[in-house]
Amino acid sequence: MGLADFESRPMTFFSILFALLAKQFEPLRADNPFNVAVEAFSLRMEGWFNAGQATHGRLAWLLTIAAVTLPVALVYWLCLRVHPVLALAWNVVVLYCTLGFRHYSHYFTSIQLALNAGDDATARRLLAQWTRADTTALEGPDIARLAIEQALVTSHHHVFGVFFWFLLPLGPACAVMYRVAEHLAKAWNQPAALKNEAFGLFAARAFYWIDWIPARLTAVVFAIVGNFEDAIYAWRNFASRWQDEAVGILLSAGSGAMGVRLGAAVQTAADSVLVDTVFLEAAGVDAESQLGEEASVRALQSTVGLVWRALLLWLLLLLLLSVTVWMGRPTGP
Repeated sequence: MGLADFESRPMTFFSILFALLAKQFEPLRADNPFNVAVEAFSLRMEGWFNAGQATHGRLAWLLTIAAVTLPVALVYWLCLRVHPVLALAWNVVVLYCTLGFRHYSHYFTSIQLALNAGDDATARRLLAQWTRADTTALEGPDIARLAIEQALVTSHHHVFGVFFWFLLPLGPACAVMYRVAEHLAKAWNQPAALKNEAFGLFAARAFYWIDWIPARLTAVVFAIVGNFEDAIYAWRNFASRWQDEAVGILLSAGSGAMGVRLGAAVQTAADSVLVDTVFLEAAGVDAESQLGEEASVRALQSTVGLVWRALLLWLLLLLLLSVTVWMGRPTGP
C-alpha cells in the first residue's frame, strides 16, 4: 500500500505492523524460499545473458526486475479490486518475505554472548559465517566492530530501505524491487574479480540510485534516535572515507550516534558485505582521531538499542501519518 492509497484507507501502518509481529512469532531464516528463489533466478539470468558486455547486464537487470515485480503488482491490483482486506493480506505476505529484521539477528546475538563469555574463537567463527570474511586474525574489539558494521548495513538493507520503498505507490512491488535490486548489485559483482566486469556495473549503479534516498534517510533516523550532533559531524567528516558511499553514510552516522569508532583497518574477504569499505587506517587516517570509543561488547548492546529506536521512530511516524490522513478524510457523501 502506498502513499497514494492513504486517502482511501490507511493500511500501510497496519501492513508493516502485522508483518513485524509475524516476524517476531515466526521469523524466516536467511535461506527462506523467497531468498532462495531470487538467488536461483539471478544466477540463471546471469548465465543466460552474461557475455561480458554492459548492455547485456542492463537488459538482464531490467528483465529480472520486471519478472519479479510485475506479478506482485498485478496480484496487488487484483486484491484491491476484490476487497481492501485482501490487499492488506497481500501486503503482509510480501513484507513478511522481504523484511529481514530477524534473518541474521541470531548471529549478532550469539556473537554478543560469545564475547561476553570471553570466547573469542566462537565469536570469530560466527562472524565468519555471517560476513563470509576471514576472521582468523581478529581480536575482541575487531570482532565487535565488524559485527556492528554488519548489523547497521544489514538493518538498512533488510528493514529501513524496504520501509521507504513500500511507502510508494504499488508498495509491495516496490519493496520486492528494492530487495531484488540489492541482491543483484551484490551477486553480479562477486567475487572481487568480477568487480570491474561490465555485466554487473549497471546493477551496482542502479542500486546506488535506488538506495540514494533510503540510505540518507536511515542515517538521519540514526542521528535522531542517537547522539544527533556527533552523528551529523561524523557523517560530514568521515563518510567520504568509504569507497561505498551509502555504506560510508550509514556507518559514519551510526558510529557518531552511538559514540563508537567504526571503520578500522581490517582485511575482509572478497565476498563480504563490507568489501567496498576503505577503512580509516588503510586510508592513512589515524583511527584515534574519530569520535567515540573503541568497539566493545557494550557497544553491541548499543547497536541493538539504536536499531530498535530507529524502528520505533519509523512506526511512530507512520502511525501519525495514518491518523492524520484518516482524520482529514471528508465525511460527506
